[in-house]
Amino acid sequence: MVKRKSNQSTVTPIGKSGEKSLHAAIKHWYAQPGDRLETKVDDYIIDIVRDNLLIEIQTGNFTAFRAKITHLLHQFPVRIVHPIPFRKWIVRVNSKDQIIQRRKSPKKGEITEIFDELVYIPELLMHPNLSIEVLLTEQEVILQDDHKGSWRRKYWSIKDHRLLNVLQARLFHDLGDYMALLPVDLDFPFTNQDLVHALGISYNRAQKITYTLRRAGALQKVGSKRKSYLYDRAVLPTSENSPV
Repeated sequence: MVKRKSNQSTVTPIGKSGEKSLHAAIKHWYAQPGDRLETKVDDYIIDIVRDNLLIEIQTGNFTAFRAKITHLLHQFPVRIVHPIPFRKWIVRVNSKDQIIQRRKSPKKGEITEIFDELVYIPELLMHPNLSIEVLLTEQEVILQDDHKGSWRRKYWSIKDHRLLNVLQARLFHDLGDYMALLPVDLDFPFTNQDLVHALGISYNRAQKITYTLRRAGALQKVGSKRKSYLYDRAVLPTSENSPV
């Protein structure tokens, strides 16, 4: 478990290697004795190699490494480790990295946010060599007043994300694991709007969940209700080989 004090007067600058703080901290938290870090495999640099398991820490969009993962899955078991901020603090710093404000964000993350990324790789979820581990974390988001950021943040730039704590880790091996994220009392077949009410999520998130699970082969369209598609369980493929 990673815990860091956050009442410092300054924020440590990013290292020359260009590796972001969040990525480096998760790699440090996840690594075990005997692991090989930053190892070259088939012309790709892998974050952690544990025996024959390749572990990739992905803090951003899954589209960026889709080709890499697709290639590696043909030969190796691959695990993607992805953090979701359950709680986060917004830290504003000046040009000298001195903290001028720190406040807790009222927004809380939750496990179904993983579908915001899985929507980019739905066909890979049934691959027996792929596993995904989701970390619910506490993070700091470092903002700097450099007038280069989005107008939505009043032109403050996101300088870095820092890991404070890992609260929970959940490992997904197969389609059944992803289906387990649906509410146990959800009536099948269901619409996206039913999923919105059952999970308390946005309609956009519900669409990503049903799209991903349908493309992965876990759900199927079985008709419509009030101009909305109805989704029901599909027959899940079975494999004699258990994934890593």
